[in-house]
Amino acid sequence: MKLLKTTLLAAVASLTLAGVARAEDPEVSFNVGVASDYVFRGVSQTDGGAQVFGGADVSSGIFYAGVWASNVDFGDDTSAEVDGYFGVTPTAGPVSLDFGALYYGYLNEPSGADYGYWEFKAAGTIPAGPATLGAALYYSPEYSGGIGSAVYYEINASGSPADKWTVSGALGEQTFDAGGDYTTWNFGVAYAFNDHVSLDVRYTDNDIDSACGDICDSRVVATLKATLP
Repeated sequence: MKLLKTTLLAAVASLTLAGVARAEDPEVSFNVGVASDYVFRGVSQTDGGAQVFGGADVSSGIFYAGVWASNVDFGDDTSAEVDGYFGVTPTAGPVSLDFGALYYGYLNEPSGADYGYWEFKAAGTIPAGPATLGAALYYSPEYSGGIGSAVYYEINASGSPADKWTVSGALGEQTFDAGGDYTTWNFGVAYAFNDHVSLDVRYTDNDIDSACGDICDSRVVATLKATLP
C-alpha cells in the first residue's frame, strides 16, 4: 500500500508538472524556513520541537503544482513529511477560488502505520474593504492511520494595518468518521523584512481534552521564511 501510494504520487506530480511546463511562461519559486514548532491544525507534528522546512512551486495561468517537506517527530522512526499537491485557481467576479488535491507522505514510517493520505481542497477568498475574508474545505476519503474519512473546514481573515505588516487568523473544525472531532483556532502577525524574507508569530490552540498530551497544548510559534524569486 505504501509503495502504491508513493508511486501514484510520483506519477501525478510528474504529469502535472509536465503539463504546466508545456504551458506559456511557467513561474517557479522556492521556499525554505525554520520555526519554533510545526503545528498542523492545532497539533504539534514535532513534539514541541523546532521545524526546518522547504518546498518548490511551479505555476502557469490558473494551474499550479508543488512539493514541500518538513521534519516531524511522532515518537517513532518517522523522520519527515513530504507532500505533493496540484490544483487550479480560477476567479468568479471578486472571489478567488482554489481547487486542488494534496498527498501527505511520510519517510521511515513504521510498518502498518499507514500515515500517508490524500486530501481534496475547495477554498475561496474575497476582499472586504482593507481585509480579505476566506473559507476552505478539505476532504480525505481515508485519513492518516487508516481511520476512515475526515473533513476539515475553516473560516479565515487577514489584513494589513501598516506597510509590511499583516494580521491574520483562522477558526477551523476537524471532523472524523471515526469520532474525536475538535475545533482549532489561531491568530498572529507577520512582518515582511523585504520581498523575500518574513517573520510570522502566531498563537494556536484547540479544544482537545488533556488526553491528547503536550502536543495539543496551546502555544506561540515563530516562523522565519525565505522565498525565491
